[in-house]
Amino acid sequence: MRRTTRVPALAAAATSAALAAALTVVPAAQAATDVTDACVTSVPDPGKSAPVDICFTVFRPEGASSTAPVPMVMSSHGWGGSRTTDPASFDYLLEAGFGVLSFDQRGFGESGGQAHIENPDVEGKDVQLVVDHIASLDWVEKTAPNDPVLGAIGGSYGGGYQFVGAFTELRDSGTTRFDALVPEITWNSLTESLFPQGVPRTEWATALTAAAVPSDALPPAIHTGFAEAAATGDVPQSLHDFLDKNGPAWHVAQGRKLDIPVLFGQGATDNLFPLAEGLRNFATALTEKARARSIFVGYNGGHTLPAVFPAGTNGTGAPSASSSEDACSPALGSPSFADLGLRFLQQNLQGEKSGLTGFGRHHLTTAAGRCVSVKSVAPSVVQPISDVITTVGAGAPQAYPIAQGPLTVAGSPTLDATMSTVGVDNRAFVALAVGTSAADARIVQNNMLPIRQVGTVLGKRRTGMELPSVAVDVPAGQTLFLTVSPISDMSAGFGSRVVGAMTLRDARVNLPLR
Repeated sequence: MRRTTRVPALAAAATSAALAAALTVVPAAQAATDVTDACVTSVPDPGKSAPVDICFTVFRPEGASSTAPVPMVMSSHGWGGSRTTDPASFDYLLEAGFGVLSFDQRGFGESGGQAHIENPDVEGKDVQLVVDHIASLDWVEKTAPNDPVLGAIGGSYGGGYQFVGAFTELRDSGTTRFDALVPEITWNSLTESLFPQGVPRTEWATALTAAAVPSDALPPAIHTGFAEAAATGDVPQSLHDFLDKNGPAWHVAQGRKLDIPVLFGQGATDNLFPLAEGLRNFATALTEKARARSIFVGYNGGHTLPAVFPAGTNGTGAPSASSSEDACSPALGSPSFADLGLRFLQQNLQGEKSGLTGFGRHHLTTAAGRCVSVKSVAPSVVQPISDVITTVGAGAPQAYPIAQGPLTVAGSPTLDATMSTVGVDNRAFVALAVGTSAADARIVQNNMLPIRQVGTVLGKRRTGMELPSVAVDVPAGQTLFLTVSPISDMSAGFGSRVVGAMTLRDARVNLPLR
């Protein structure tokens, strides 16, 4: 049974009783799942005066009432999408005794305004007001007045709302009403994800702006900023200003950490929000106590585009494959990540003992589909390699041997070297690769990162240069390589604009060997 209701301007002072009165309660006996559509009125877009409607669908499970309240789970969509309105999509939660609220984020679906990409003063306020509405429902379980028992699910942009909601509440009130989060394939820092070291991920920046066109979701200044980046090869300050607050990294820099359990799902083959983004969230966004109650799962999936030049592979032998294989959820006792998320919510919102294990650890699916569980993803072994000599701006990739298999790398490797450059803005792209020789070595899990040095330097020692985080088994008879390339299709058009050269002497690769 579906009903539509408009909830007028919700402010912080609105009482739960008034909000509850705005929606007619239909007895659960009338339908297995009661479905209600409604909107709340949120803050105007920056620089504008008109309030913005944020619209949602509420699913009340059979039997939920003021005398038998249930926990609530929030859900939202990825970038360019809209909310889920079919209760069948949430049967696994409804049948487990959860209510569900699915909402359209600002700029998408039936919600108004334009997307500010999870800005705490914009989308952060939206999420707070939606939580206020949840707290007004008399059939939702509470831990205190206006504090519902609340979890959240969603991937990509649907993971971003979880962090902006929880961190904005923490900023504004010193605590959050979320009790558990299950974000997938989302980011730590938007600027680092989209523009690592100021070098745009061209294919993804283009795809994301294109996805916002049908609903005119992005403010004009953002389109202008991307156009300027394409023309100059540099990211304008306007884009940094727009994006810098929009992720956990900014909140952590302000001294905030979440003290709630989180089940992270992150794609190792994701080359928009790569594995390292999730690892940073696990390491920095939570208190030590919360991390001990949290679980990190890495799988082969996420936002995946093929690596064509240099050639990539997820390690199964198929060039540029992007398998969605998840070996770690089954290793933790669940057939899928969704089922693992259900068990996580049951334990943290309903108090059920679901037999979960693996807390406080990283569970990473290797490129070939094996689960490796580790406490730390930091480098553990230093491996010297030969001097690296590469052109920048134009030229062919070079592969330098690091170590012979069999071995397993699981975590976040780095590179130390003494750098000399000849050029204006020197950009080389680096990655780990696996093959029987330099000629057939392929990029592990399709990820590369830039090394950037502005201007000419001679003998400058640089340490801790980031290589893509990976999980890969190197079998006997194969070699782990460092691939260095003057260009990368993930950042097409954003290599060095002037041809030059880069030399890395006394180079050492710091490997998280397992």
